[in-house]
Amino acid sequence: MKKLRLPGRGSCEPITLWGNPVLRTPATPVTVFDKSITLLVAQMFETMYAIETGVGLAANQIGRSESVFVFDCQDDVVGHVINPVIEIIGIDIQDGHEGCLSLPGHQAPTVRFERCRVRGQDERGNDISYEGEGLRSRAFQHEADHLSGGLYIDHLADDVRNTIEAEMRTAEWYGNNSLDPKSALYKRYQDD
Repeated sequence: MKKLRLPGRGSCEPITLWGNPVLRTPATPVTVFDKSITLLVAQMFETMYAIETGVGLAANQIGRSESVFVFDCQDDVVGHVINPVIEIIGIDIQDGHEGCLSLPGHQAPTVRFERCRVRGQDERGNDISYEGEGLRSRAFQHEADHLSGGLYIDHLADDVRNTIEAEMRTAEWYGNNSLDPKSALYKRYQDD
């Protein structure tokens, strides 16, 4: 499948890591749709594609405050959403393993809704909407959580979350605000 590339000079950016306060800061709505937003989206795709396991990326995961996420769940739907709003469809849930590019080397079973819709704007300010189920629904909910200052570990039982947080405090990457996703250190945790 061809990966989406937007025009512009998108570069791979460092991934913001757990412990950096930007991950817990709610995103700022985008009100101006100009070349800087197109460039941001291009940078986000380049960064997400630099990591084999990446299916989505929120702007705060590269240290930015804008309310934007990109996704490619390798299911023929690739896109980005600015100022996303999630609408849950139905009551069915899924309980699958979830990880996060900002918490390298960790994942846990996480309950999410099976189906959802995300509405927002594209880089030109046009209204857009995507529906998803399974992995795509999980990705939409995960990235929207990021933009609200949340992480998937917030959905876990306290003891599981505490165990993961304790393990992350002993990780070699801990204490860094961000890491180049192409670095040997970051890749070592992606191979776990």
